[in-house]
Amino acid sequence: MKVENIIIGKQDSEYDNCKKFLELAKYKNVKVISVKAGDFVKIDKYSCFQILWPDVDKMISDNGINNNSILAKLLYGDFSMLFTGDIEEKAEKEILEKYKNTDVLNCNVLKVAHHGSKSSSIQEILDKIKPQVAVIGVGEDNRYGHPNADVIERMENMRYEDL
Repeated sequence: MKVENIIIGKQDSEYDNCKKFLELAKYKNVKVISVKAGDFVKIDKYSCFQILWPDVDKMISDNGINNNSILAKLLYGDFSMLFTGDIEEKAEKEILEKYKNTDVLNCNVLKVAHHGSKSSSIQEILDKIKPQVAVIGVGEDNRYGHPNADVIERMENMRYEDL
C-alpha cells in the first residue's frame, strides 16, 4: 500500500524509534504532518479530525510516547468518533481538566484507549465521553492480557439516561 501522509502528535523529546520512523518516511518520500491540540485535519468536504491532544503547553514526560499520543475526534455530520491512541490515566486526567467545561469529548463511538489496558479508561473520562458504542482493538491471547477485566467491567456498567 502506498502511504502518502503520516500524521503524528508532537512530542516533548525525541525517541530512537521515532527517529528511525521519520528517517524511513523521508526515504520513502512520505509527508509527515505533526499535529497538536487545536489543529484540524481535513479528510474531505464532509469530514475532518479535530485534534484534542497532545497539548504542547502540557506535555507529559511520564511515559510520554503514550501519554502524548494523539487524541482525535472524527467529525462527519452528526456522527463523531473519538480515537484515543495510547493515552493513559495521567493524560486522561489532564484531558479532563482541559475540557472540563465543554462537551467536546462526547461522541457516538469510542476507540478505547491503549487496547483496554488497565492504565487507561478511568471512570471519570468514560463519564465525560458518554459513548454509545466502545470498540477495543486487541489481538486474541496477546501477551499483555488486553483488554483488562476492570476496563471491560467499566464499559459494561456504562448506562446513560441521556443517550
